[in-house]
Amino acid sequence: MSNDTIFDEMLGHDQTVRGPYQQFDQWIADEDPKRLRAKQREAEELFRLTGITFNVYGRAEAEERLIPFDIIPRIISGAEWVRLSRGIEQRVRAINAFLHDIYHGQEIIKAGRIPQEMIAKNSAFEPCMIGLTPPGNIYTHIVGIDLVRTGPDQFYVLEDNARTPSGVSYMLENRETMLQMFPELFSKNRVQPVQQYPAQLLRSLQACAPSGLGRKPTVGVLTPGIFNSAYFEHAFLADEMGVELVEGHDLRVVDGRVAMRTTQGYQPIDVLYRRVDDEFLDPLNFNPESQLGVPGIMDVYRAGRITIANAPGTGIADDKAIYSYMPEIVEFYTGERPLLENVPTWRCAEPDSLAYVLDNLEELVVKEVHGSGGYGMLIGPTATKREIAAFRKKLKARPGNYIAQPTLSLSTVPIFARSGLAPRHVDLRPFVLVSPDGVQITPGGLTRVALKKGSLVVNSSQGGGTKDTWVLEA
Repeated sequence: MSNDTIFDEMLGHDQTVRGPYQQFDQWIADEDPKRLRAKQREAEELFRLTGITFNVYGRAEAEERLIPFDIIPRIISGAEWVRLSRGIEQRVRAINAFLHDIYHGQEIIKAGRIPQEMIAKNSAFEPCMIGLTPPGNIYTHIVGIDLVRTGPDQFYVLEDNARTPSGVSYMLENRETMLQMFPELFSKNRVQPVQQYPAQLLRSLQACAPSGLGRKPTVGVLTPGIFNSAYFEHAFLADEMGVELVEGHDLRVVDGRVAMRTTQGYQPIDVLYRRVDDEFLDPLNFNPESQLGVPGIMDVYRAGRITIANAPGTGIADDKAIYSYMPEIVEFYTGERPLLENVPTWRCAEPDSLAYVLDNLEELVVKEVHGSGGYGMLIGPTATKREIAAFRKKLKARPGNYIAQPTLSLSTVPIFARSGLAPRHVDLRPFVLVSPDGVQITPGGLTRVALKKGSLVVNSSQGGGTKDTWVLEA
C-alpha cells in the first residue's frame, strides 16, 4: 500500500486539513510539544491509577497490562455519523431478526439464501434455543459493530460482535481522561457526549425484563471473575449502573427464579448482563464441568422468568462465515439494500474460494471463523515465507475453519509520536443498545489504533492502543 492510496482522516488525500479537524489543527499548532508530552505521561499515570488494564492470555507474562492511550482524538463530523448510524441500526435490526428466524421458522434457509449446513454444523448454534423467544424478542441487547474506513465516504463493516462485545469502559475512560486534561479543546469543539452510556445501558436492560413483574426490575452483571481479561470492565459497568457484580457461586435457582445472595438472604434477579460464554453459563445444560455459571438458569430462562443479555446462541451472528452472508441477511429481513458494505470475503470451505486463497495467500488476510483478538490470523503482505507455508498447511487441513479477505487500505489518523504527529491505522467499534423501546447508538465508540508504524493490527493484545473518538454536533 503506497501512502498516496491511504486516506488520512485529518489531512485527506490532498494534505489539506479536513473540516472536522480544523479547530483541532488551530489548537495544536499553538501547543508546546513539551506540554503535550507531559500530558501524554499524565494520561498514562491516570490510567494506571484507575486500574484500566487487560490481561493477555497464552503468554508467560500474562499478568495485567496497561492499555496504551493516545491523546490525539479521532474526529468524525456529525453528518458522517448520521449516515453511519443509519447503517448500524439497519444491520443490528437485521441481526436480531436473523437470530429469531434461525431459532424458529428458518425462513432464510427455506428461501435458499443461506445453506442449511452453515447453521446446522455451526458450533455457535445452540439447539436449546430452538423455539425459545427471549423477553421482548430481543437477542442482542448489546452489540459492537467493528468498522474500518478506506476513503472520505467509504466505510466497511469488518465484523459484528453479538456475543459479549467488550471495550465500552475504555471508550468512557478515554473521554473522562480527555475532559480532565484538555477542557479547552471541548469548549472549542461541539463534541457529542458519551457519558450517559451506563444510564442508558441500565434503562435498556430494565426495558428487556420479563413482563408482569409489577416492580422495578433487578439487574446484575455476571462475571467469570478477576482472572478474566475484561474484569475491569465488568466491575466498572456494574459500579456505574449501581447494580450488583456477581459470580456464578453468588447465584442459585430459588422457587423457579434466579436469586442472588445478599445480606438479607437470596433476592430474585430479573435481568442478567452476562459476560460469561454460553458454554459455561449452565452446567446442567452446557458444559457440565463449568464452575462459572448457574445450574438450572436455562430452565428459568425457558420459563420466561429471567432475561439473559445477550441471549444464548447469539454467537452465530458474529461467526465470520455467517458474516460473509450479511448482505443477504440485511436484504432478506429489511427489504433494503445494506447501507454499510461488507469487506469482500472468500469462504475457504468452498473449493473454488479455497483454490483462490491458496494461490494468493501473500496478498490476503486469513482469519479463523470463530477467532477474535487478532489471534490465529495471517496478514499475507507482512507475513514471512515460513508463516505463509505453515498457514497453507492449516488451510488445507481445515478449510472450513477459515475465511479470507483482501488487505484493505485502512484510513489513518494522527497519534502523538516522539517526532510529533504521525499517521497510524485505526478501526472503530461503536456500541449499540437494543430493547423493545428501540435502538440507541452511542456517538463515537472505541477507536483502536495500531501504534506501530505501518501495522494494520489494532488489537490491544497485539500491541495496539486506543484513543478518544469525537463525533461533532451536526
